[in-house]
Amino acid sequence: MFPVGGVEVMLLLVVAAGAVCGLLTLALRPRLGWVSAAAFGGLVWSLAVIASITLIPTNGAPGIVPAEGRLATCSWDLGGPAPEGFWIFSGGQRLLNTVVFVPPGALLVLAAARWRAAWVLVPAGLALLAGYSVAIEATQLVLARIDRACDVTDVVDNVTGAVVGAALGVALALLLRPWRRRRPH
Repeated sequence: MFPVGGVEVMLLLVVAAGAVCGLLTLALRPRLGWVSAAAFGGLVWSLAVIASITLIPTNGAPGIVPAEGRLATCSWDLGGPAPEGFWIFSGGQRLLNTVVFVPPGALLVLAAARWRAAWVLVPAGLALLAGYSVAIEATQLVLARIDRACDVTDVVDNVTGAVVGAALGVALALLLRPWRRRRPH
């Protein structure tokens, strides 16, 4: 039996991760400045949020999933087995899968923009975000007890969200200029 689940557990994990990442931001601030430290802490937090909402069962601990009810492979059907919507947003599951990866994409750019190697770090980070999405889907396939479905459409939507976020991150970086470390007065 999978011992935890439900929206309350997800929210508890999101809040706990937020507290830890807030402390991480405070620890990095003297070395990186507020913008870069907050971007890095926010990036780590957004990844923890994604793990919480995708790897914790939504309706409590589902117990045992019978072998005949378990998918043997990921769905390769574009659109896949995803339900029409998710209780938080009125839009469809695909919209949620896209939107949830926008913040990590934007924060990745803000976190990397302070270094000259950002032109290498950002594409590498986007590749890692794509790998993170693939790892989540693989985990959903292997751990049938979390009552989630593996779907290649989710990866496509997640990567789309990360790329949109990266474009927003470029605009934010030009506005906030994290490469200029602001000294306290």
